Amino acid sequence: IVEENMGLVAKVIKDKVHGLGQPGTPAYEDLYQTGCIGLCKAVTTDKGGCFSTYAYRLIWNEICDELIRTTRLTQREQSAEAITELKALGVKNIIELNCEPTGHFAHNPEPIPQNLTQISDLMREGKADVGFVVDPDVDRLAIICEDGEMFGEEYPLVSVADYVLSHTPGNTVSNMSSTRALSDVTMKHGGSYSASAVGEVNVTTEMKRTNAVIGGEGNGGVIYPASHYGRDALVGIALFLSSLAQKGCKVSELRATFPEYCISKNRIDLTPEIDVDKVLEAVKEKYADERINDRDGVKIDFADGWVHLRKSNTEPIIRVYSEAATMEEADELAKKVIDVVWEVVG
Repeated sequence: IVEENMGLVAKVIKDKVHGLGQPGTPAYEDLYQTGCIGLCKAVTTDKGGCFSTYAYRLIWNEICDELIRTTRLTQREQSAEAITELKALGVKNIIELNCEPTGHFAHNPEPIPQNLTQISDLMREGKADVGFVVDPDVDRLAIICEDGEMFGEEYPLVSVADYVLSHTPGNTVSNMSSTRALSDVTMKHGGSYSASAVGEVNVTTEMKRTNAVIGGEGNGGVIYPASHYGRDALVGIALFLSSLAQKGCKVSELRATFPEYCISKNRIDLTPEIDVDKVLEAVKEKYADERINDRDGVKIDFADGWVHLRKSNTEPIIRVYSEAATMEEADELAKKVIDVVWEVVG
């Protein structure tokens, strides 16, 4: 959606805020890169002044209004395509929930558990065998089990990878902040797993380098090269249903066949004068005896889990993701490394 609407972003900036429409200025470049995500606060103009709240709201409101006007047809086509796909796969009973593209979301559109209570409650009534939720641009997939429980944000990719690898042995790729379960499943099928830097383009680049047969990101983004090199929730749905049909089990039973891991997400708020790169280098040296991946921040692989530290490019913070067999263990791993950061900072 960012790529498709770059022209709109540039036009709005140029039309609405004098002086910010020139490529190369800090404000323009920041807006151009982040596009419709809306993270255009805290940038500066080429004159050194603050980018005002008024200007930000003016631009963002205009972008939102224009997106509503221009993407309704696309949303309607995507919704229709999803239903057509399900019918083509042999699904006879389909319950549509919030599929009408009115331009207004029934809830926060990010497909995470706290936003999906409506469909979870519906599933608990026993009216469907599986629930699927996609984000507005249909590149992230969330799955709800027949009992209303979430399949797990990281596990759509893991499950479809298991299915693909059982038919097409090969390699897999996900980003460094994604679950270890994909590596476990890949090794079970005799393949090799690689971790890329965070970001879809980094994942696809690594997939091409390693000739991976399946890959993606742990937020529900499935990339299946046999279809195309891009995250695609519809492809994920097709592969998942194929796997479910082949195994002949309930969704919750399928979920139980995969390794159980929990990811804890934290952050460390620092001050602007702290050199975050030096802090990360010190952490890397502290854990030199462990497996280290510094392709994107610092990831420390322990025998029973991992911790990934990434600095923000816009704020003096370090994002800390950790994974272990239980959430308590994941939290403890994160705390251990966060304590080391504070020791380094002093």
